[in-house]
Amino acid sequence: METKTGVFRTKISTLVIFSIAASVSASLSFDFYADSCPAAEFIVRNTVSSSSSSDPSIPGKLLRLLFHDCFVEGCDASVLLQGNNTEQTDPGNRSLGGFSVIESAKRVLETFCPETVSCADIIALAARDAVEIVGGPLIQIPTGRRDGMVSLASNVRPNIVDTSFTMDAMIKLFSSKGLTLDDLVILSGGHTIGKSHCSSFRDRFQEDSNGRLTIIDKSLDRDYANELIKECSAGPIQTVTVNNDPETAMLFDNQYYSNLVSHKGLFQSDSALFSDERSRKLVQDLANDQDLFFQNWGQSFLKLTGIGAKTDDQGEIRRSCAATNA
Repeated sequence: METKTGVFRTKISTLVIFSIAASVSASLSFDFYADSCPAAEFIVRNTVSSSSSSDPSIPGKLLRLLFHDCFVEGCDASVLLQGNNTEQTDPGNRSLGGFSVIESAKRVLETFCPETVSCADIIALAARDAVEIVGGPLIQIPTGRRDGMVSLASNVRPNIVDTSFTMDAMIKLFSSKGLTLDDLVILSGGHTIGKSHCSSFRDRFQEDSNGRLTIIDKSLDRDYANELIKECSAGPIQTVTVNNDPETAMLFDNQYYSNLVSHKGLFQSDSALFSDERSRKLVQDLANDQDLFFQNWGQSFLKLTGIGAKTDDQGEIRRSCAATNA
């Protein structure tokens, strides 16, 4: 009975995902590389798996990289372009990480399938695989994205969630990307993996003239706040990092939501999800049901990977992810 139920849930989830995929872009498809590069997804997954084995922080970096790519100019690998005043020069992107993994996969793909697989698809597939590798759900996503040719640092700040954002500010930004309040809550669950610099949540503490830190946000659990002070006092707050999830840092699970309920959200933007009545119920539901989180993650992740996707005659297929072909 359990097996039959599990199969039934899988079929339902697959139908939902296919339905959402159809609305993302008619030009994206699940078998886009079936003829032109049948090993594309295997190559990306193998690269992500190998890189994650040698550096456990890679999955979190790849997931964050996808967010920073898709929210600015759409999912078009604009975040990978190097040069003066490109997106990479924004302070929030300089510390992203994961770039080398995408380039490694691209080099292999260029060997077997020259000028065929876009860097934008590699980012989306790599983030998808990163989640599954650390315990999250396996999601089928369509491919066929093309690479953008515009990358401006000035476009980053207006399109990325700041960790001190209010709920209204986050809802407004997500809505501008075609994402709902539920998507905001669910995709924030990506903070169940990864690390963040202490400077990214400095609004929750203050530093005196002697460099001593004091938590000023009284909404945080006291023990958790004291642990953050201890970790962030180990060096300059610009360089010290802490786990986004203090409980199961290397596992993609629903612990993030349990942390919010326990007042252990790392960022102010995290804590806002539980303190705001518009999202509190969903946070509680996700904290109590990991299957619910995984099912909803698949749906919201699919929508994320379709934001502003360039297809058909838009953009190009870069030979190197760091530069346009021109």
